[in-house]
Amino acid sequence: MNKIYVRYCTAAVLLASLSLGAQAQTLNSKFDAMLASGFTAQGIAGLDRLKQDPIQALCSDPEVRNTPAAQKILIEEQTKAMAAIKPPTDGQYLGSWKAGEAIAQSGRGATWSDTTKAPNGGGCYNCHQISKQEISYGNIGPSLTGYGKTRGNSEAILTYTWNRINNSKAYNACSNMPRMAHFNLLTEQQIKDVMALLLDPESPVNK
Repeated sequence: MNKIYVRYCTAAVLLASLSLGAQAQTLNSKFDAMLASGFTAQGIAGLDRLKQDPIQALCSDPEVRNTPAAQKILIEEQTKAMAAIKPPTDGQYLGSWKAGEAIAQSGRGATWSDTTKAPNGGGCYNCHQISKQEISYGNIGPSLTGYGKTRGNSEAILTYTWNRINNSKAYNACSNMPRMAHFNLLTEQQIKDVMALLLDPESPVNK
């Protein structure tokens, strides 16, 4: 292949990359401006929600998060997340599966029209199939039907499930699952109830 042609192509690719980088930066600036002008603080929903913490920022940028340096940071963040999870204060992991089902069905809480006095829901069906009886559910997360029936309720499963609900980023830094305890979205008792929904043999999940 002609050397001049190769140099020309290399230069063209470099210029295109620089151009795309500049365009991306411009688009990011426009997007940030749109966020700033399109959202207003109302009720308990403040503009602080638009600010990403370090782990969210890394996970939101695929080009950055796949670099060796970013991967190292993400592993460190996972370790920190795991260390911050506290076990049940009374040592009991399971609450009421009936209460857990109500929490899983509820998408209320933490929005501008809610109050801090009203309990939050888990909105679990937004991303998971949980019980076979439910006809409306999302598929962003895996199906959880038969969760306890297939896994049992060993100490390892209890701990894993508890940790996942508390802060899923302890296992996968870029997990899409909400950090239920980290952001105080669910109380300890609510998490126990969701645990029971998944693991109690009498729960519809395991029938």
